[in-house]
Amino acid sequence: MNNISNSVRLIGRLGMDPEIRTIGKDKKVARFSIATNETYKDAQGSKVTNTSWHNIVAWNGQATVAEQFLHKGNEVAVEGKLSNRNYTDKDGIKRYITEIVVNEIRLLGNAPASALKE
Repeated sequence: MNNISNSVRLIGRLGMDPEIRTIGKDKKVARFSIATNETYKDAQGSKVTNTSWHNIVAWNGQATVAEQFLHKGNEVAVEGKLSNRNYTDKDGIKRYITEIVVNEIRLLGNAPASALKE
């Protein structure tokens, strides 16, 4: 059970094209966000959809996959681990970031028609 102690699996749509950076000579990182939706009926019976945004980080081989195949609007499945970090911004305010560091990315389907027109 140790391998599931910090495991995250999400299916969602990319909110932007991946941002790709090369660090040093041989490390590549891709950053992007995906949206997941939860739908339920409220007390009045109306359909309510809540959208959550998740920050995704992919390194090296997975970053190359993201760079070559992922675009805004794509539906993807990601599997990885939850990571928390913090930094102090230029105004001296401590900022906290929660990200999913990817082990695997799978492209699930086509982009919605609206994303293809952009």
